[in-house]
Amino acid sequence: MSPSAPLPRIVVIGTGDTKSDELQFMASVIDEAGGLPVMIDVSILDDPPYAPDYSKYDIAKAAGTSIEAIIASGDENSAMALMAKGAATLTRDLYDTGQIDGVIMLGGTMGTDLALDVAAALPLGVPKFVVSTIAYSHLIPPERIAPDLMMILWAGGLFGLNGICRSVLSQACGAVVGAAKHCTKPKSGRPLIGMTSLGSSCLKYMKYVKPELEKRGYDVAVFHSTGMGGRAFEAIAGQNGFAAVFDLCMQEVSNHHYGTVVTSGADRLENAGRAGIPQIVAPGAVDMVDFQAWQDLPAIFADRPYHAHNRLLGSVTSSPEGRREIARLIGRKLATTEAKIAFLLPLGGLQEWDKPDEPLHDPAGLDAFLDEIRRALPSTVTLQEVDAHINSLAFSEKALEIFDNWVAEGVVPEGRP
Repeated sequence: MSPSAPLPRIVVIGTGDTKSDELQFMASVIDEAGGLPVMIDVSILDDPPYAPDYSKYDIAKAAGTSIEAIIASGDENSAMALMAKGAATLTRDLYDTGQIDGVIMLGGTMGTDLALDVAAALPLGVPKFVVSTIAYSHLIPPERIAPDLMMILWAGGLFGLNGICRSVLSQACGAVVGAAKHCTKPKSGRPLIGMTSLGSSCLKYMKYVKPELEKRGYDVAVFHSTGMGGRAFEAIAGQNGFAAVFDLCMQEVSNHHYGTVVTSGADRLENAGRAGIPQIVAPGAVDMVDFQAWQDLPAIFADRPYHAHNRLLGSVTSSPEGRREIARLIGRKLATTEAKIAFLLPLGGLQEWDKPDEPLHDPAGLDAFLDEIRRALPSTVTLQEVDAHINSLAFSEKALEIFDNWVAEGVVPEGRP
């Protein structure tokens, strides 16, 4: 940001009737850091002791109602949901009209609930920061987290300012001002390809496919499919942000099915189809289910082969019947779209640790999945079997062959140098 550039305008959202000291402190830090605070009040019952730039009456109007109707809506949950709708609408309008450059929001569970809606309403590349008493908590479902959301725990901040609270709030405000000054918007001029994978110790195709796509004139974003990576992939796909996708790792589908915390939400494998984005799909690592390595395994998996990836993450294999369940679930998800889909089925294995002499080798389980997926795929999906392991060069070359044919047919736009 050059010295002559305008100061970044940062929206500050919170309930000014109960958190006025904190919000005014945040405004002062933003000002000192070289930003311009834009105060949005989402109080419901009382007014803040300061004059916000946008009041609760403005929020209610943006939600298509009045503050009186919101108060009379029934309970605090319904009232705050309406305020969230108004805050999200107003903030997006301010961004679309070039009046703001970033947003920071403060709250406990109520304020965080509202903040997640506001963040989701803003496009990727707009700095968005939430200071929350439940940051990183499993109370927050992954499907509500914006792809580039930043969070910090509001430590010691339940009631009033103190030394710890000031430290946390000042870090957050400095971070959002800095992000607004220096953020590079996610535009490369090339068509964007979304790809899912795991680390190269488990899946390796991206090491060959990504540079090949880049040679063809595409920008390629590879998402780490360990819960939040898949969530970001789905969120961008839902906004029609990809020219095509190589969704080659479906482990999060299995994780969600078995109720682990390593989930990207119930709509994994669905949003690209809804948006009509061409998809090359493969069941990479779908035979594995992830759990926290620091907790005991559920009884259903106690006797299954187990691989500890690190002190945070461990994986077990699902049973042959469990893999049939996952295959049928994949078929149902892919049947919900009319987008062009090619399903690559590697007959030699689905991840590095299922090879012979590796800890998750399970030929019977693999055979069960291969058998069931052939039955489960809808007729709208083109099945391409590859007599090789997913980490083989043959698999990667087949994926690129399909993609190149789609480009020649006009299904996918041509890359740009």
